Amino acid sequence: MLDSEALRSIPLVPANTADPAPDYPWPKPYNSAMFLSFDVDAESAWTSKDAGHAQRLITMSYGGYEARVGTPKLLELLDQLDLKATFFVTGWSVDAHPAMAESILKAGHEIGHHGYHHLLPDPGDPWIEEELERGFEALKRRLGVKPTGYRAPYGEFTEELRVALVRHGIVYTSSFRDDVRPYRHRLADGRPGTIELPVTASYDDWMHGLSARFSPRSIFPREHVLSMWKDELDEVRDWGAMVTTVLHPQCSGRPMRLRLLREFLTYAKSCPDVWITTGEKIAENFLRHEAGNR
Repeated sequence: MLDSEALRSIPLVPANTADPAPDYPWPKPYNSAMFLSFDVDAESAWTSKDAGHAQRLITMSYGGYEARVGTPKLLELLDQLDLKATFFVTGWSVDAHPAMAESILKAGHEIGHHGYHHLLPDPGDPWIEEELERGFEALKRRLGVKPTGYRAPYGEFTEELRVALVRHGIVYTSSFRDDVRPYRHRLADGRPGTIELPVTASYDDWMHGLSARFSPRSIFPREHVLSMWKDELDEVRDWGAMVTTVLHPQCSGRPMRLRLLREFLTYAKSCPDVWITTGEKIAENFLRHEAGNR
Protein backbone atom coordinates (compact mmCIF):
# COMPACT_ATOMS: atom_id res chain seq x y z
CA MET A 1 0.00 0.00 0.00
CA LEU A 2 1.21 3.52 -0.80
CA ASP A 3 2.29 5.59 2.17
CA SER A 4 0.88 9.06 2.84
CA GLU A 5 3.99 10.81 1.51
CA ALA A 6 3.73 8.98 -1.80
CA LEU A 7 0.04 9.87 -2.05
CA ARG A 8 0.78 13.54 -1.39
CA SER A 9 3.27 13.52 -4.27
CA ILE A 10 0.56 12.69 -6.82
CA PRO A 11 -0.04 15.85 -8.92
CA LEU A 12 -3.57 17.22 -8.62
CA VAL A 13 -3.81 17.80 -12.39
CA PRO A 14 -4.91 15.59 -15.29
CA ALA A 15 -2.19 13.28 -16.57
CA ASN A 16 -2.95 14.55 -20.07
CA THR A 17 -3.59 18.30 -20.38
CA ALA A 18 -4.22 18.26 -24.13
CA ASP A 19 -7.31 20.03 -25.41
CA PRO A 20 -10.29 17.83 -26.29
CA ALA A 21 -10.03 16.18 -29.69
CA PRO A 22 -11.27 18.52 -32.42
CA ASP A 23 -14.18 17.32 -34.51
CA TYR A 24 -12.34 17.46 -37.83
CA PRO A 25 -14.26 15.79 -40.66
CA TRP A 26 -12.97 12.65 -42.34
CA PRO A 27 -12.32 12.72 -46.10
CA LYS A 28 -15.49 12.37 -48.15
CA PRO A 29 -17.43 10.08 -48.42
CA TYR A 30 -16.34 8.72 -45.02
CA ASN A 31 -17.97 9.45 -41.67
CA SER A 32 -15.61 7.40 -39.46
CA ALA A 33 -12.16 5.85 -39.61
CA MET A 34 -10.16 2.74 -38.80
CA PHE A 35 -6.45 3.06 -38.20
CA LEU A 36 -5.32 -0.40 -39.29
CA SER A 37 -2.05 -1.10 -37.50
CA PHE A 38 0.21 -3.97 -36.48
CA ASP A 39 3.00 -4.24 -33.90
CA VAL A 40 5.93 -6.32 -35.15
CA ASP A 41 7.90 -7.29 -32.05
CA ALA A 42 9.15 -10.74 -33.07
CA GLU A 43 11.40 -12.21 -30.36
CA SER A 44 11.94 -8.78 -28.77
CA ALA A 45 8.45 -9.11 -27.26
CA TRP A 46 9.95 -11.81 -25.01
CA THR A 47 13.54 -10.66 -24.47
CA SER A 48 12.24 -7.26 -23.34
CA LYS A 49 10.63 -9.03 -20.38
CA ASP A 50 13.80 -10.98 -19.57
CA ALA A 51 17.03 -11.00 -21.61
CA GLY A 52 17.49 -14.58 -20.42
CA HIS A 53 14.59 -15.62 -22.64
CA ALA A 54 17.05 -15.44 -25.55
CA GLN A 55 18.34 -18.84 -24.41
CA ARG A 56 14.83 -20.29 -23.95
CA LEU A 57 14.24 -21.42 -27.48
CA ILE A 58 10.60 -22.41 -27.22
CA THR A 59 9.75 -19.04 -25.71
CA MET A 60 11.65 -17.36 -28.53
CA SER A 61 9.77 -19.44 -31.10
CA TYR A 62 6.56 -17.55 -30.31
CA GLY A 63 8.21 -14.40 -31.66
CA GLY A 64 10.03 -16.21 -34.45
CA TYR A 65 6.64 -17.21 -35.88
CA GLU A 66 6.24 -13.64 -37.13
CA ALA A 67 8.96 -13.87 -39.77
CA ARG A 68 8.39 -17.52 -40.67
CA VAL A 69 4.60 -17.48 -41.07
CA GLY A 70 2.63 -14.67 -39.40
CA THR A 71 3.80 -11.59 -41.31
CA PRO A 72 3.75 -13.28 -44.76
CA LYS A 73 0.20 -14.49 -44.13
CA LEU A 74 -0.97 -11.06 -42.99
CA LEU A 75 0.62 -9.37 -46.00
CA GLU A 76 -1.15 -11.90 -48.22
CA LEU A 77 -4.48 -11.12 -46.53
CA LEU A 78 -4.03 -7.35 -46.85
CA ASP A 79 -3.18 -7.76 -50.53
CA GLN A 80 -6.31 -9.86 -51.09
CA LEU A 81 -8.46 -7.19 -49.41
CA ASP A 82 -6.60 -4.29 -51.09
CA LEU A 83 -5.85 -2.64 -47.75
CA LYS A 84 -2.83 -0.66 -46.57
CA ALA A 85 -1.75 -0.66 -42.93
CA THR A 86 0.91 0.72 -40.61
CA PHE A 87 3.43 -1.73 -39.15
CA PHE A 88 5.21 -0.50 -36.01
CA VAL A 89 8.45 -2.50 -36.05
CA THR A 90 11.10 -2.76 -33.35
CA GLY A 91 14.63 -2.05 -34.53
CA TRP A 92 15.71 -5.43 -33.20
CA SER A 93 13.14 -7.15 -35.41
CA VAL A 94 14.41 -5.23 -38.44
CA ASP A 95 18.01 -6.23 -37.74
CA ALA A 96 17.19 -9.87 -36.91
CA HIS A 97 14.64 -10.36 -39.72
CA PRO A 98 15.57 -7.95 -42.52
CA ALA A 99 13.74 -9.93 -45.21
CA MET A 100 10.51 -9.75 -43.20
CA ALA A 101 10.85 -5.99 -42.72
CA GLU A 102 11.68 -5.48 -46.39
CA SER A 103 8.61 -7.47 -47.42
CA ILE A 104 6.35 -5.12 -45.43
CA LEU A 105 7.86 -2.09 -47.14
CA LYS A 106 7.78 -3.72 -50.58
CA ALA A 107 4.06 -4.41 -50.17
CA GLY A 108 3.47 -0.66 -49.82
CA HIS A 109 2.68 -0.45 -46.12
CA GLU A 110 3.80 2.28 -43.73
CA ILE A 111 6.65 1.49 -41.32
CA GLY A 112 6.48 3.05 -37.86
CA HIS A 113 8.93 3.27 -34.96
CA HIS A 114 8.39 0.84 -32.06
CA GLY A 115 11.60 1.21 -30.06
CA TYR A 116 14.62 -1.01 -30.54
CA HIS A 117 14.44 -3.71 -27.82
CA HIS A 118 10.72 -3.20 -27.06
CA LEU A 119 11.60 -1.93 -23.58
CA LEU A 120 8.91 -0.54 -21.28
CA PRO A 121 9.37 3.25 -21.02
CA ASP A 122 9.50 4.22 -17.35
CA PRO A 123 10.02 7.68 -15.79
CA GLY A 124 13.70 8.50 -15.41
CA ASP A 125 14.95 5.61 -17.53
CA PRO A 126 18.37 6.60 -18.94
CA TRP A 127 17.98 4.49 -22.07
CA ILE A 128 14.93 6.21 -23.61
CA GLU A 129 17.07 8.32 -25.94
CA GLU A 130 19.26 5.36 -26.91
CA GLU A 131 16.22 3.21 -27.68
CA LEU A 132 14.84 5.92 -29.95
CA GLU A 133 18.12 6.53 -31.75
CA ARG A 134 18.85 2.83 -32.29
CA GLY A 135 15.35 2.32 -33.66
CA PHE A 136 15.70 5.22 -36.09
CA GLU A 137 19.13 4.00 -37.17
CA ALA A 138 17.95 0.43 -37.85
CA LEU A 139 14.98 1.60 -39.94
CA LYS A 140 17.19 3.96 -41.94
CA ARG A 141 20.05 1.50 -42.45
CA ARG A 142 17.97 -1.54 -43.36
CA LEU A 143 14.94 0.03 -45.06
CA GLY A 144 15.88 3.60 -45.96
CA VAL A 145 12.90 4.77 -43.88
CA LYS A 146 12.57 7.79 -41.58
CA PRO A 147 9.31 7.06 -39.79
CA THR A 148 6.74 9.73 -38.97
CA GLY A 149 4.76 7.56 -36.54
CA TYR A 150 5.65 5.98 -33.20
CA ARG A 151 3.95 3.47 -30.92
CA ALA A 152 5.40 2.94 -27.45
CA PRO A 153 6.39 -0.60 -26.45
CA TYR A 154 3.93 -1.99 -23.91
CA GLY A 155 1.76 1.04 -24.69
CA GLU A 156 3.43 3.13 -21.97
CA PHE A 157 4.65 6.74 -22.06
CA THR A 158 6.61 9.26 -20.02
CA GLU A 159 7.03 13.00 -20.34
CA GLU A 160 10.71 12.48 -21.28
CA LEU A 161 9.62 10.28 -24.16
CA ARG A 162 6.94 12.73 -25.28
CA VAL A 163 9.53 15.54 -25.45
CA ALA A 164 12.15 13.36 -27.18
CA LEU A 165 9.72 12.33 -29.94
CA VAL A 166 9.05 15.97 -30.83
CA ARG A 167 12.79 16.64 -30.90
CA HIS A 168 13.27 13.70 -33.28
CA GLY A 169 10.59 14.93 -35.67
CA ILE A 170 7.92 12.30 -35.03
CA VAL A 171 4.61 13.61 -36.40
CA TYR A 172 2.17 11.28 -34.70
CA THR A 173 2.06 8.77 -31.86
CA SER A 174 -0.43 5.98 -31.17
CA SER A 175 -0.35 4.72 -27.60
CA PHE A 176 -2.83 6.58 -25.40
CA ARG A 177 -6.28 5.22 -24.50
CA ASP A 178 -8.07 8.44 -23.63
CA ASP A 179 -10.06 9.39 -26.73
CA VAL A 180 -11.83 8.15 -29.85
CA ARG A 181 -10.54 10.84 -32.22
CA PRO A 182 -7.08 12.25 -33.00
CA TYR A 183 -5.83 15.16 -30.91
CA ARG A 184 -2.65 17.20 -30.37
CA HIS A 185 -0.53 16.48 -27.29
CA ARG A 186 0.57 19.33 -25.04
CA LEU A 187 3.99 19.03 -23.41
CA ALA A 188 4.46 19.84 -19.74
CA ASP A 189 6.03 23.20 -20.64
CA GLY A 190 3.02 24.14 -22.78
CA ARG A 191 4.53 23.48 -26.19
CA PRO A 192 2.57 21.42 -28.74
CA GLY A 193 3.49 17.75 -28.93
CA THR A 194 2.76 15.06 -31.47
CA ILE A 195 -0.63 14.22 -32.91
CA GLU A 196 -2.10 11.29 -30.99
CA LEU A 197 -4.06 8.57 -32.78
CA PRO A 198 -5.57 6.90 -29.70
CA VAL A 199 -5.60 3.12 -29.37
CA THR A 200 -8.84 1.18 -29.00
CA ALA A 201 -8.06 -1.26 -26.19
CA SER A 202 -10.54 -3.92 -27.33
CA TYR A 203 -8.71 -4.23 -30.66
CA ASP A 204 -5.51 -5.51 -29.04
CA ASP A 205 -5.40 -9.11 -30.26
CA TRP A 206 -2.71 -10.07 -27.72
CA MET A 207 -5.35 -9.85 -24.99
CA HIS A 208 -7.73 -12.21 -26.78
CA GLY A 209 -5.67 -14.61 -28.85
CA LEU A 210 -2.29 -15.48 -27.34
CA SER A 211 -1.47 -17.81 -24.47
CA ALA A 212 2.07 -18.69 -23.45
CA ARG A 213 3.88 -19.80 -20.30
CA PHE A 214 4.81 -16.21 -19.56
CA SER A 215 1.46 -14.72 -20.67
CA PRO A 216 -1.01 -17.35 -19.43
CA ARG A 217 -4.62 -16.63 -20.32
CA SER A 218 -7.49 -18.35 -22.07
CA ILE A 219 -7.80 -17.76 -25.81
CA PHE A 220 -11.14 -16.17 -26.69
CA PRO A 221 -13.19 -17.95 -29.35
CA ARG A 222 -13.88 -16.35 -32.72
CA GLU A 223 -17.54 -15.62 -31.92
CA HIS A 224 -16.68 -13.58 -28.82
CA VAL A 225 -13.98 -11.46 -30.45
CA LEU A 226 -15.83 -10.92 -33.73
CA SER A 227 -18.95 -9.81 -31.87
CA MET A 228 -16.91 -7.39 -29.75
CA TRP A 229 -15.04 -5.94 -32.73
CA LYS A 230 -18.18 -5.48 -34.82
CA ASP A 231 -20.12 -3.86 -31.98
CA GLU A 232 -17.26 -1.46 -31.24
CA LEU A 233 -16.95 -0.50 -34.90
CA ASP A 234 -20.69 0.00 -35.38
CA GLU A 235 -21.00 2.30 -32.36
CA VAL A 236 -17.90 4.26 -33.43
CA ARG A 237 -19.48 4.69 -36.86
CA ASP A 238 -22.53 6.23 -35.17
CA TRP A 239 -20.21 8.58 -33.26
CA GLY A 240 -18.27 9.57 -36.39
CA ALA A 241 -15.10 8.58 -34.55
CA MET A 242 -12.13 6.24 -35.06
CA VAL A 243 -10.97 2.79 -34.01
CA THR A 244 -7.31 1.81 -33.85
CA THR A 245 -6.17 -1.80 -34.04
CA VAL A 246 -3.13 -3.20 -32.23
CA LEU A 247 -2.57 -6.50 -34.03
CA HIS A 248 0.48 -8.76 -33.75
CA PRO A 249 1.68 -11.20 -36.43
CA GLN A 250 2.58 -13.76 -33.75
CA CYS A 251 -1.08 -13.69 -32.73
CA SER A 252 -3.28 -12.67 -35.68
CA GLY A 253 -0.98 -14.52 -38.07
CA ARG A 254 -2.08 -17.84 -36.52
CA PRO A 255 -4.63 -19.82 -38.57
CA MET A 256 -7.77 -19.36 -36.47
CA ARG A 257 -6.95 -15.73 -35.67
CA LEU A 258 -6.24 -14.97 -39.34
CA ARG A 259 -9.63 -16.37 -40.28
CA LEU A 260 -11.20 -14.13 -37.62
CA LEU A 261 -9.32 -11.07 -38.88
CA ARG A 262 -10.29 -11.83 -42.49
CA GLU A 263 -13.96 -11.96 -41.52
CA PHE A 264 -13.75 -8.75 -39.49
CA LEU A 265 -11.88 -6.76 -42.15
CA THR A 266 -14.28 -7.99 -44.82
CA TYR A 267 -17.13 -6.70 -42.66
CA ALA A 268 -15.36 -3.37 -42.10
CA LYS A 269 -14.82 -3.00 -45.84
CA SER A 270 -18.54 -3.54 -46.41
CA CYS A 271 -19.24 -0.40 -44.35
CA PRO A 272 -19.05 2.42 -46.93
CA ASP A 273 -18.69 5.12 -44.26
CA VAL A 274 -15.46 3.67 -42.72
CA TRP A 275 -12.11 4.97 -43.94
CA ILE A 276 -9.63 2.11 -43.42
CA THR A 277 -6.16 3.54 -43.73
CA THR A 278 -2.70 4.14 -42.28
CA GLY A 279 -1.62 6.37 -39.43
CA GLU A 280 0.25 8.60 -41.84
CA LYS A 281 -2.94 9.34 -43.81
CA ILE A 282 -4.99 10.03 -40.68
CA ALA A 283 -2.28 12.39 -39.37
CA GLU A 284 -2.20 14.18 -42.73
CA ASN A 285 -5.96 14.71 -42.54
CA PHE A 286 -5.56 16.16 -39.03
CA LEU A 287 -2.77 18.49 -40.16
CA ARG A 288 -4.79 19.81 -43.10
CA HIS A 289 -7.73 20.78 -40.91
CA GLU A 290 -5.48 22.10 -38.14
CA ALA A 291 -3.71 24.39 -40.62
CA GLY A 292 -7.02 25.54 -42.08
CA ASN A 293 -8.38 26.43 -38.65
CA ARG A 294 -5.35 28.58 -37.87
